[in-house]
Amino acid sequence: MISLFEESISLKQSCIEQGFDSLIKMGDEIVKTIISGNKLMLCGNGGSAADAQHLAAEMVVRLRPANNREGVPAIALAMDTSTITACGNDFGYDELYARVLESIGKPGDCLVGITTSGNSTNVVKAMKLAKAMKINVFGFLGAGGGEALELCDEVFLVPGVETGRIQECHITAGHALMEYVEDQLLGEGFLHLKRK
Repeated sequence: MISLFEESISLKQSCIEQGFDSLIKMGDEIVKTIISGNKLMLCGNGGSAADAQHLAAEMVVRLRPANNREGVPAIALAMDTSTITACGNDFGYDELYARVLESIGKPGDCLVGITTSGNSTNVVKAMKLAKAMKINVFGFLGAGGGEALELCDEVFLVPGVETGRIQECHITAGHALMEYVEDQLLGEGFLHLKRK
């Protein structure tokens, strides 16, 4: 069990060394997106879908209790079980995120695709459509990046192959990214703290 913690720590250290600049670039683009009146969308499968929901909630509600601020427009594309099951039944699960993106995405939005392999078909299809729609595409990837790597404007790539360890790095990086975005929006005066 101790080795699991050591492996997680080591992989996160590698991420700091290799992925920090990409997180800053993503954060700056997300800030521009929000200031321009657009939104942040996130998607993934399984644990990565949970991470997408978690990070969207941090933006909509609040990330840190000390920052009781206005909400930020963010949505996880896997929030609606009726849409998920209808799309899966009518078009196939591989089409899910592209279908939702087609419905709610606009040029100037940002899409963060989270996939530990980089090869999740529904995430890759959404990224391809996002590019065609002039939506910024960011990836939280692992295992070499897979097919998604070439579709991303910026990538946070975890240099590992174990799904659990990659996911641990993704959620840590996601929190760091959302804190950066929140700080920048507050610093720009775009978001305002609310009085209790």
